[in-house]
Amino acid sequence: MAEIYLQSGWLIPLYPLLGILLTVPWMSLRRTGPRPAGYLNLLTTLFALVHTLLCLQAVWGGKSISWSLDWMQVADLSISLQFELSTLNLAAVMLVTGLNFLAQVYAIGYLEMDWSWARLYSLLALFEAGMSALLLCDSLFFSYMMLEILTLGTYLIVGFWFNQPRVVTGARDAFLTKRVGDLILLMGVIALYPLAGTWNYGELAEWASTKPISGTTATLVGLALLAGPISKCAQFPLHLWLDSAMEGPLPTTILRNSVVIPVGAWVLIKLTPVLVLSPVVATVAVVIGTISAIGAALISIAQVDMKRVLSYLTSAFMGLIFIAVGTSQVGIAFFLLMNFAVAIAALIASTGSIILNCVTQDLTQLGGLWSRRPVTGLSFIFGALGLLGLPPFGGFWSMRFLETSLWYEQQIVPFVIVLVINGLCALSLVRMFCLIFLGKPTAMTSRAPEPIWTVVIPMVAMAALTLHVPIILETLKLLPLTQTAIGDVGLLIIGSSVVGLGLGIVFYGLPREKLAADSFPRWLVNLMADDFYTTGLYQNLFIWPVATTATVFNWLERYVIDGVVNLVGVASLLSGETLKYSNVGRSQFYVLTITVCVALLVLFMSWSYFPSFG
Repeated sequence: MAEIYLQSGWLIPLYPLLGILLTVPWMSLRRTGPRPAGYLNLLTTLFALVHTLLCLQAVWGGKSISWSLDWMQVADLSISLQFELSTLNLAAVMLVTGLNFLAQVYAIGYLEMDWSWARLYSLLALFEAGMSALLLCDSLFFSYMMLEILTLGTYLIVGFWFNQPRVVTGARDAFLTKRVGDLILLMGVIALYPLAGTWNYGELAEWASTKPISGTTATLVGLALLAGPISKCAQFPLHLWLDSAMEGPLPTTILRNSVVIPVGAWVLIKLTPVLVLSPVVATVAVVIGTISAIGAALISIAQVDMKRVLSYLTSAFMGLIFIAVGTSQVGIAFFLLMNFAVAIAALIASTGSIILNCVTQDLTQLGGLWSRRPVTGLSFIFGALGLLGLPPFGGFWSMRFLETSLWYEQQIVPFVIVLVINGLCALSLVRMFCLIFLGKPTAMTSRAPEPIWTVVIPMVAMAALTLHVPIILETLKLLPLTQTAIGDVGLLIIGSSVVGLGLGIVFYGLPREKLAADSFPRWLVNLMADDFYTTGLYQNLFIWPVATTATVFNWLERYVIDGVVNLVGVASLLSGETLKYSNVGRSQFYVLTITVCVALLVLFMSWSYFPSFG
């Protein structure tokens, strides 16, 4: 029976596609309402989750199962669709399908009055199909194709409420920003094949272990492969799209921030053996992760929009993944990724339940919700603990493993950077919690009970899953419990968390006569609140020069190039009109005109044969 489950494992990405097909009738039918579309997609997602669980049980403790399907054969180029069913891959797919199932249940309550259910659930199914196929496929080429599908899905789902200008702008920015990284990634994918002769991840790792290339070639190919995950994971300098993407429906934000963005990092981790062939690429990955993580964490501290805080924290934790990859910590990077996915889902779900009832996402208009929303408050706390370096939660163990490896390898700078990032994220999350749940109730929070059960149950499930991440990963043999002593490194991580928590409580938890932001220089607050003026910097360095150059070339095209062409046309027209009105209709005049023209032509062609005088 187990063999049947494994042999049919390729069906897992097809279940959500079936859901899309079943959803199509409700995109046009209005009488029955949109709800059947949501329930049908819930059913197909449940089928995918159960099938994944059965495959995981079948492959448990054994070797991974691989097979391939020939796709194209042209001359010496052979492209095949390769799949791999392993404990790690199937655990990741189970996480994707499970979180998607919870996000769909959450959407039933959150978007109860929205009549675009069919379109929403079909897009969620498209995400699930693309991510499941990406996690199961063992080919860089087809991983790139799945990433392109996810880029399209991001554009469509961010622009879900397409009658709002900011939504349209956010969808456009997300799509175009990702296209920059995708184009460079495609160059790297194409350039890698002639060098390695394969796109299979396992074969690429074996090829890279022999260090077949070095120098400029390894650097250029590595940087090209790095560009795609930079845009997918919202890393500097291609990070601004994630903030704009928050304009989409919040249930889709749960899915995007928890699993859609991390699958870009999944490809990055799988390519680590190729990337580290060049020390330059490894250093660039660490630098980009550092800038993104520290910068995003600082920016999140100054935001007043709840969704913006979480968007920048997502970029910050993806920066940790880049640091882990740049320092060749592959297994730890997978652990960080899975732990982050569950914790950020719980945080966004609890934040969404507040936005649903309080009808605002402005932190300055909230407060005093702890007595009214204890379940939401606990879910927020558990999600935050899952991200931070505090035992016994998953965030602590993932950071502890990363920091231990960095310490033993004498990589002191990345070691200190991770501690700083952990402290800043702790400060940001405590600030957010204090502004929402502590203090006196406001006009927006005086009447704010817990929301409908279809919102509360998935939120609580995500929070409970966050608490059980270490146990689940240990059960899957992905967490080495032999190294779970706290140790000196663990104490440093706890210390950085305590410092961040303490600063957050001092500035935002204790009663104050003036706002915490008033305690800092105004220029510093404005600098962080306005994303370090990154938008203006891009406007002046890239957009303005390109727009000015385009304007100049447009003027040249219209008035110089087209002007010369139009001049020739007008001259021909005028000469023709002149000849037309000078025609007297007599044959003698035609003969005289031809004779004069022939004489002038002969004189011009023989001019060089005449002797020169003087």
